[in-house]
Amino acid sequence: MTTPSLDSVHADLLDCVQANLAVLADHHHGPGTHLNLGATLRFRWHSEPNELPTVEPSLAEQVAAAEDLLGLVVRDRATVTGAELVDAVRPGDLVYVVADAYELPWVPYFGQRHLDHSFLLGADFTVIDAYANETPWGTAAPGRWKLTRDQLAVREAEVIHFGGASAGPARPVVSVEDASVEGYLAAYDADPDRLRALERLTLETWLLARSRKLHARFREHDGFPPDAEQRAHLGRWDALVEQTYLAFRRVARGRGEPAGLVRRLGEMLDADRAVFGELVSPGGKPSTVHNGPCTTEALRRAVASVVGSVLGVPDARLLDGAEFTSLPRFSSFRLVEIIERLEGELGVELDPADLVPENLHRVDDLCRIAQGRER
Repeated sequence: MTTPSLDSVHADLLDCVQANLAVLADHHHGPGTHLNLGATLRFRWHSEPNELPTVEPSLAEQVAAAEDLLGLVVRDRATVTGAELVDAVRPGDLVYVVADAYELPWVPYFGQRHLDHSFLLGADFTVIDAYANETPWGTAAPGRWKLTRDQLAVREAEVIHFGGASAGPARPVVSVEDASVEGYLAAYDADPDRLRALERLTLETWLLARSRKLHARFREHDGFPPDAEQRAHLGRWDALVEQTYLAFRRVARGRGEPAGLVRRLGEMLDADRAVFGELVSPGGKPSTVHNGPCTTEALRRAVASVVGSVLGVPDARLLDGAEFTSLPRFSSFRLVEIIERLEGELGVELDPADLVPENLHRVDDLCRIAQGRER
């Protein structure tokens, strides 16, 4: 089998199960095929007893989507254990595997977190993995790795042999589904274990934000690039992911939870239909929040010094008003590091109510909420 390329896959828009289905889809049917996964903008949630609700689809749903939208046909499927994983790969073959990321040495989750993770495996012990993400334990980046039999002896794995349907997938119809959000939001709002709720909500907002960006990219591939309103909306989804992760980290450190997080998520879900409900939405200029400058120059320079050291940019660039989101190293993880270092080095505890996205992306914004909180 010809080795598939990772170059055409928009890995930054895909979860860890989708990413390698995308590689196979583009390999069999051409670049851009994987974007069919974004055809429908949906909000489907489910829950298990004693668990918080989730929008994360099951593996069965992901495989069904691969058949329906990507033209990938399941030839056979098996659950294997230990060395059976390597034995399941025939010479010249490439199989799709889902296993526990905790046991996979090339991903940052190795030895850190249990979650389902996909990869492609060849008979020569070569792993191909297109997943891309920033994690608390480092960066997951697309690549290829040559492993040993022992490194691939996972406790359990799902192994699927896919083939490409000769005709390829049909072009899906763009649609936006209606869905009820009340029960989903209420569960997160009412959960007394705020650490558990915010940890899960961090993943939920991440999944939702990626799926919205994938939907926009599918539309663009179909000839309808996002307008200003849609771009602004996607930016607000990214900001919500940052705010949720920041809230989780603060509660984990015994600090206050920013108010209104679940309400903000509900507003974003409501806005999805308004923004994407029509194939071509009327353009609109995104609103901009203008906050006043910090009035204490010494504090302003101290904030710039902290941010500059975290993001690896000169203080002068930040003092000139550079948006953090325009800088290559910026991410939600870097934002949390900035906030935690500011509180430690400046001797302040920022008000949870101030930790909203519009206050977190410029030096003057951070300086403004920090002044008056100095002890």
